[in-house]
Amino acid sequence: MNLRILLPLLALFLLFPSLHAQDKTAPAVEAARAWLALVDAGEYAKSWKETAPIFQEKVKEADWVKMVAAVREPLGAVSKRTQIGAQYATFLPGAPEGEYVVIQFLTDFAKKTGAVETVTPMKDPAGNWKVSGYYIK
Repeated sequence: MNLRILLPLLALFLLFPSLHAQDKTAPAVEAARAWLALVDAGEYAKSWKETAPIFQEKVKEADWVKMVAAVREPLGAVSKRTQIGAQYATFLPGAPEGEYVVIQFLTDFAKKTGAVETVTPMKDPAGNWKVSGYYIK
């Protein structure tokens, strides 16, 4: 291969390692956004049904519906949500081994601006990304 072509390609790879990581996180981010749309629409029971089995084992559907309603409804509707990070991991404290992506969004709600939502999808054995954790700060 021509060295003139190889060096610029190598430089791009070294300067932008996050491009490969972004490819790895993209399906998880897409799943997280689809799941958040359910929560944003107030479809809390449906959002629970779309979570990972590990989530469902720890939180009963009725408890989830009560908890998420108590936290989200006082905030009002989402006016803006911007992804600010996505980190791929195979180990998270207190979680079983697996593939995870910890995604953070800077979110403005009608009654609270600047909230940080953390959504953590995990890959199931079939290769699907399902939310295993959700936090608002």
